[in-house]
Amino acid sequence: MMFAAAAPLTTLLSWGDQGFGDELFWGAVKTVEISVFGYAFGLALGLLGAVGKLSGPPWVRTLLNGYTTIVRAVPELVLILLLYYAGTDSINGVLKSIGYSPIEVNGLVAAIFVLGFVQGAYSTEVLRAAIQSVPFGQIEAATAYGMTRLGRFRRIVLPAMLPNAIPGLANLWLNITKDSALISVVGFTELALATRQAAGVSKQYFVLYVVAQMIYLVISLTSTSLFDWLERRVRRGQPKLS
Repeated sequence: MMFAAAAPLTTLLSWGDQGFGDELFWGAVKTVEISVFGYAFGLALGLLGAVGKLSGPPWVRTLLNGYTTIVRAVPELVLILLLYYAGTDSINGVLKSIGYSPIEVNGLVAAIFVLGFVQGAYSTEVLRAAIQSVPFGQIEAATAYGMTRLGRFRRIVLPAMLPNAIPGLANLWLNITKDSALISVVGFTELALATRQAAGVSKQYFVLYVVAQMIYLVISLTSTSLFDWLERRVRRGQPKLS
């Protein structure tokens, strides 16, 4: 596929063999997909990590402190490369030791796991701080009424912590949509890699990267609106800050 230096934008972004619109679209879909599932996985890890840090035994708190400290201290790109390649080698090493053939890790699954693992460290601290913001007297009152631990969390802790957690969780979501571009270094085709491949073929680097930037901006603005709506909903009935 050859393009003139001044190829019209409509041709450049058309679908099919004449343009790269479909490649960019499906790259954006993959970006959102790995971001959503990686974010959900990170939230699950973060919730477990927050509970473990607050009420776990000393050895659990020590492990979680090491996890959050190391992940937040090491650049995401280094962690992605380490987890992707070292993780794959470790899995295949275990399989080989028990007599099974090596496997090729699915790129989508690996991307979700790596992003979620990194995200989990940040989610742990956001959720831990939000849980600690709940007045302890409310938890004591629920205990006095005979609520189970799960009941206290669902009826007391969760509604009270959400207003304080959502701003931080919104930032983490925006971060993971941008960090998803780092997955391109291991060859998974999302928006960043699709843009780079299209620009390499067409030589229209500036135009295609501006288009990719606008796609990321649309994702961010849409996400911000959704989190703003969610925050207003969980804060309903509370006095507005002046």
